[in-house]
Amino acid sequence: MSNLQSSNASSWRVIKFGGSSVTHPDHWQIIGRRVTETLDAGLCVVVVVSALRGVTDLLQAQFDTDTRQPAKQVSEEIAVRHRRLLDALELPGDVLDEPLAELDQLLGEVGDDSPPAQARLLAMGEILSSRLGAAWLAGQNLPVQWLDSREALVASDDPRRGQRAAYLSAQCLAQPDPALRQRLSRRGPALIMPGFVAANIRGETVVLGRGGSDTSATTLAALLEADRVEIHSDVPGLFTADPRRIPTARLLKMVSYREAQELAAMGARALHPRSLLPVHQQRIPLWLRQTDRPDIDGTRITPEARDHGAQVKAIVQRKHITLVSLEGIDMWQQVGFLADVFAEFRELGLSVDQVSTSESNVTLTLDPGANLTDADTLDVLRQRLERHCRVEIRTDCATVSLVGLGIRTILHRLGPALEVFEQRRIFQVSQAANDLNLTFVVESRHADRLVQQLHQQVIPGGVGGDSVFGPTWEQLFRHETGQTPRRRWWETDRERLLDLVEGRDCAYVYHLDSVRAAARRLRALKAVDRVLYSMKANPHPDILRALVAEGLGIECVSLPEARHALAQVENLTPADLLLTPNFASRAELLEARDAGLRLTVDNSYILEHWGSDLAGREIFLRLDPGSGLGHHKMVRTAGSHAKFGIPLGDIERVRRLAEAHDIRITGLHAHTGSGILHPDNWHRTLATLGEAARELPDVAVINLGGGLGVPDRHDMQPLDLTALDAGLAQLRHELVRPVQIWIEPGRYLVSEAGVLLARVNQTKGKGDVRYVGIATGMNSLIRPALYGAWHEIVNLSRLHEAGDHVYNVVGPICETGDILGLDRLLPQCREGDVMLIANTGAYGAAMASRYNLREPAAELILDDQR
Repeated sequence: MSNLQSSNASSWRVIKFGGSSVTHPDHWQIIGRRVTETLDAGLCVVVVVSALRGVTDLLQAQFDTDTRQPAKQVSEEIAVRHRRLLDALELPGDVLDEPLAELDQLLGEVGDDSPPAQARLLAMGEILSSRLGAAWLAGQNLPVQWLDSREALVASDDPRRGQRAAYLSAQCLAQPDPALRQRLSRRGPALIMPGFVAANIRGETVVLGRGGSDTSATTLAALLEADRVEIHSDVPGLFTADPRRIPTARLLKMVSYREAQELAAMGARALHPRSLLPVHQQRIPLWLRQTDRPDIDGTRITPEARDHGAQVKAIVQRKHITLVSLEGIDMWQQVGFLADVFAEFRELGLSVDQVSTSESNVTLTLDPGANLTDADTLDVLRQRLERHCRVEIRTDCATVSLVGLGIRTILHRLGPALEVFEQRRIFQVSQAANDLNLTFVVESRHADRLVQQLHQQVIPGGVGGDSVFGPTWEQLFRHETGQTPRRRWWETDRERLLDLVEGRDCAYVYHLDSVRAAARRLRALKAVDRVLYSMKANPHPDILRALVAEGLGIECVSLPEARHALAQVENLTPADLLLTPNFASRAELLEARDAGLRLTVDNSYILEHWGSDLAGREIFLRLDPGSGLGHHKMVRTAGSHAKFGIPLGDIERVRRLAEAHDIRITGLHAHTGSGILHPDNWHRTLATLGEAARELPDVAVINLGGGLGVPDRHDMQPLDLTALDAGLAQLRHELVRPVQIWIEPGRYLVSEAGVLLARVNQTKGKGDVRYVGIATGMNSLIRPALYGAWHEIVNLSRLHEAGDHVYNVVGPICETGDILGLDRLLPQCREGDVMLIANTGAYGAAMASRYNLREPAAELILDDQR
């Protein structure tokens, strides 16, 4: 039994549970525990509940002649749902007899479709669920009483809003009410009331419209000056994107009221934007939680949210947007033009969302969530607007928005990410006056992909001490989908690794069986004819030999790389290599030609000025498809800001230059970036190069490049090779002629096979920040400093101990940027412990240096076949 607070207590907390929460019998145990915990904390509590899932929809359907069902059938259906829950909770069957009888009566009066009649019927869903909840909580020996929300929430009377809005989308006063606070305190320490339902000043039933239950909770909290509001639903809070579409979306742990309002208005489904106003005005914290996952802290919307500076917090989209474009030269400087136009929208009850203007055009959007935008309404709108100007209406649009504080101040940092729009039609760009969003109106069919691309490039990865971004949806819910984290080779071989590094301060270790396994996965792709290894990722001789033995060729970016491969791999010939240099010297190209290497040309300058050197030869062309992808701007290798490739618009000129020197263009190549985990990147590349091949009749090979991503964290989903293969197979049938398809990955083949081991030298604490300093740093692994790359870091010596300290992992190099990992949750680290940095088989040792004259980590091989 809880330590119950006396009934004259004055501190209140409001806890709201959504329809999915109150529908499931097991959830009522959770609701009961939350009530007990709140009372034990010395607070009074009001529980606000929604109707059982689907009940309000059933009632709403009765007011539409197309969906109306016989009153008796609806009444029985609702009664069955509630009695089923009564039985599951072992409550008497007569608990709801009175409200069910009232429901019967109201359903029988459905012929009266006036707003007051609709409000009375729609209120019954919440009245039923709250009466049921009051009976169950009281049966658990909790001092809970039912509160009719019409006694607490009073709707304001504004004749300008019209009768329909006054009854079906009512707005309640939300100023502190000491008298109500005292009155409810006398009722008892715990109350449960229906959400969504209020009364007007005449005592008539009204409802609060969309998001009404959330708004009921926050309005009551403002009236009672509650210490906080909790909204429990089937999601744990706000995410950086819709997690149903982007499993790598991260939970937002703490946001400001303004950011939350913007996210809600832009389509985040965890709460309704109307519900934020009461708590914002009274500076009451609002916590979003998931009912059946109390272990997840959720999202806190609070005045104490720390100022994190300008930062994009989320990428959101809204579909089914209607775009209205008004065109006319005579609108320029015409007094009252906009007033006349907006009057037409007002007359039709249409609320305009976004507006942009120029001298001869006004473009605006209508959000279907706030408007009736059926074909008949839009036809009438068009006829009315055509009295003023030319009109174009599109109904197949979507908005894609970047949301966060201070968007204007970071536009320069967002520039590379916005290249994802380069090949998309943009109808409107809008930068919010409150500096909280940057919104693009695009074709609906592109919205999902654009959100994915923007999220990948703009939202930071990582875990640990970040106070804004929490875990990903995958990390939170993988157990519910039957997914288990992949066991990494270094977890299995922990003891062997510790033995290998005995007597050393640091070392790279490469696991050749992992290299071979990655090669076999790619060789199994049916739509790919040849796989080359991009050896710049890691030119270690044992890795080259292992991959050539698996049937791979070698892709080089310099003549020294080609010489190295030919010297280290027995029986490797120049025909097995592809050379793709960038801004190389003429002498290097001549030597490559004389060595018999196949050459990829990525600059028309070579053909224009040195074309005679390649006369009579076959070459590949590296084309720039126009936009690049990747986890960092420095690994995006296409687009106007990348130095690689020949623009698509130069193909005809290059073709003429090649013909002039009797050079045959037999292959096309493109490489858009690195770390890409979406298979449609290569599908688009094949489609683009396939179109280019129409102009080049000798093309027999299309090389899609590399960039195949490797998950940074072990609980992320890997690249879907099955989807990649299927898409390529489908697209190759649409090509102008049969060609071979090549790929040339590097990191995919070797990254997960490599780890960097380094001993702990020292630890340090500076205020709240802890550092663990290891024996090597950016001299061995520069990717975190250069690219902002995220690598998993574990204490291999204490691999099975729980993490209870947040550390910054740093190296010994005399540079502020010598940071290998920020905010890593690790067990307490001690001098001599062996730290492991994962996914370092690619671009680790290959990019190492002797900066500070410190030797980089040695390279060791772990080969189970020896």
